[in-house]
Amino acid sequence: MEAPEPPMRRPAVPAADALIGVRRPLLSHGFVVLVDYMGDDAAVVQAARVSYGAGTRTVRDDRGLIRYLLRHGHTTPFEMVELKFLIRLPIYIARQWIRHRTASVNEYSARYSVVPDEYELPAPGEVHRQSARNRQGRGEPLDLAVGESFRADVDRISQEAYQAYQRALSQGVARETARMLLPVSFYTQWYWKVNLHNLFHFLSLRLDP
Repeated sequence: MEAPEPPMRRPAVPAADALIGVRRPLLSHGFVVLVDYMGDDAAVVQAARVSYGAGTRTVRDDRGLIRYLLRHGHTTPFEMVELKFLIRLPIYIARQWIRHRTASVNEYSARYSVVPDEYELPAPGEVHRQSARNRQGRGEPLDLAVGESFRADVDRISQEAYQAYQRALSQGVARETARMLLPVSFYTQWYWKVNLHNLFHFLSLRLDP
């Protein structure tokens, strides 16, 4: 009788393992945390060579191939690596983020759960005027007095909205209806699973000044 084959082990990346569960602060109440990953450098190299097993290639060869792929924009093999994040962020940012329809997303549901009393307040110096060249972007910072006034308005409106939200819930209004009272300054969170190719593309767009 043949001995059973040992269970397959998934590739481990020590640098990624060290990041799992580590929360990176985001704005006032948010965070980004790596939850899990699948794949490593070998997965990218295998896809690029359309072969199986480590073969006779060396680590140096693999590193050189990966750098070649990145340098020349051949990023399809990077789809073999996936990462899953838990992200907490303001709703107004989430609605921009979700436009990148290249990931699997499962979001906190305000139909099933009560929304926490947490909302984003920008610092006065972070309030900018509308860009004259980019219809969806920001321009130069406004005067601090304008920023302070805007911040005060966001704070007041968010507090009043959450009080109305709690009042509606206490009166028996369904959660899926009561959430209409909350502005996009409030926070949501989701699991976001994306392959490395699409993560590179996402970052190249969102980090472009």
